Amino acid sequence: MLLVIDIGNTNTVFALHDGADWLSQWRSSTDPTRTADDYAAWLRTLMAMDGREISEIDACIVSSVVPQAKFNFRNLSRRYFKTEAIFVGDPDVKIGVPIRIRRPEQVGADRLVAAIGAHKMYPGALLVIDSGTATTFDIIGPDGGFEGGIISPGINLSVRALHDAAAQLPRIAIQRPEKVIGQDTVSAMQSGVFWGYTELIDGLVRRVKTEYGAPISVIATGGVASLFEGASETIDHFEHNLMEVGLLEVYRRNMKE
Repeated sequence: MLLVIDIGNTNTVFALHDGADWLSQWRSSTDPTRTADDYAAWLRTLMAMDGREISEIDACIVSSVVPQAKFNFRNLSRRYFKTEAIFVGDPDVKIGVPIRIRRPEQVGADRLVAAIGAHKMYPGALLVIDSGTATTFDIIGPDGGFEGGIISPGINLSVRALHDAAAQLPRIAIQRPEKVIGQDTVSAMQSGVFWGYTELIDGLVRRVKTEYGAPISVIATGGVASLFEGASETIDHFEHNLMEVGLLEVYRRNMKE
């Protein structure tokens, strides 16, 4: 059984695949100080709730944008799964994505994995929007090649910055307000954040489409992507398991070698 792990700056996603189907998925706050034993105890409990045992895991692949977390996850795989984890980005791991930008080494593992997942699921040129700590917009060519992108602050980061930098602005929950024009501080902030980000997404998508000059499908993924379902006018598909699909494909490509 394969365990795929996507370590983001804010959250870490764990998903089990048995070679044919996805079985379970869990999400945890990313904590680089959390030990292999902590993760094993946590996983053992959650797997038991699904009638499974941690000893069933015999393969592991990891994508991480948090370098400090790699040590504990490598130990987790060695100690409890009895196997060496595959880390996307390591020199011996083949990704198979043509990277057509000036500095290929600067592309994060998460963006390449999302590109692979999107190309696996949809034909043609793609624009992948990943909403997390940062919001990224990545162009994937018809052959699956990475052709560049855009990085902007994530919506949660902006909410935190408003609260931290302005003494009289409270911390708010991110949600779609009933009206655009707020009638109090909280509703005004919610409108600015929600509709501001919706317009950021739609505005950038329109500019990308104009510059790209060819048909391109827009895929949204990430922890907060679902916020924009029914609000964005430019997103064609919402795929909340895009990273898991990409990690599974990277694993299969490396097992063929």
